[in-house]
Amino acid sequence: MPNQDQTALLRKGQGFIAALDQSGGSTPKALRLYGIEEGAYASDSEMFDLVHDMRCRICQSPTFSGSRVVGAILFEMTMDREIAGKPAAQFLWEEKGVVPFLKVDKGLAAEENGVQVMKDMPDLDALLERGVKNGIYGTKMRSVVSAANADGIKAVVDQQFDVGKQILGHGLVPIIEPEVTISISDKSDAEALLRDAIAARLDALPEDQDVMLKLTLPEVDNLYKPLVDHPRVLKVVALSGGYSREEANARLARQSGMIASFSRALTEGLSAQQDDSEFDAKLDGSIQTIYEASVAG
Repeated sequence: MPNQDQTALLRKGQGFIAALDQSGGSTPKALRLYGIEEGAYASDSEMFDLVHDMRCRICQSPTFSGSRVVGAILFEMTMDREIAGKPAAQFLWEEKGVVPFLKVDKGLAAEENGVQVMKDMPDLDALLERGVKNGIYGTKMRSVVSAANADGIKAVVDQQFDVGKQILGHGLVPIIEPEVTISISDKSDAEALLRDAIAARLDALPEDQDVMLKLTLPEVDNLYKPLVDHPRVLKVVALSGGYSREEANARLARQSGMIASFSRALTEGLSAQQDDSEFDAKLDGSIQTIYEASVAG
């Protein structure tokens, strides 16, 4: 059974969810944007130590708290580590009032029918059990849609909801994330197909099972409003998807009931070379603009 205080905070939605879940493939780019080049570390272990230090710096900043950041998505290795001497998820909720989520997917399969479904997750039950023990509230898993292909989109949505049922079985709330690639020419058509496919699966959920959705900011404003209003949806959050923070915030502010779940747009402008006052000031500015866009709708 999900923590009811955390559910109430998310349902109210006066803030946004920070995506701090860069995995092995995306970590080098995240570090490079943070001012740490690949030559600065000699192994994956050192790389993950450096990105954990970056995440700790963000989470420990006085500007990062539940007054504006209602949730944070963690990478598995972050969940297994400590922040300021406490297990990461425990630190986020007890010290910051931020609801902890866990990224559970293992990456993407090869593209077929214009989409990439998730790779198999044979160890998912064991990971979910660890998540529950660590105080995790919910999970996040990502697929990718790169064409307005009805069969492909249905396959993505069906897999997301089927795995979502497995996650719900552990008392966790799944964030279902079928990302639409922002650069495709038929993005608007793909989003309409995606909305309808998601709605069909939501309609089939039992009344005691709620999910969250993480969706690319749409071409048609409020396209996803029927999903925002669906009784089985706790919250709809938006991914930045490669848009700049300025563009993502502008698009988000036009969507009623959606809040942000940004990764690169959150950390844009942060640098390992900044002293704490510079770092905190830059992070505060980022958090404030994303917060304002999240509550605007």
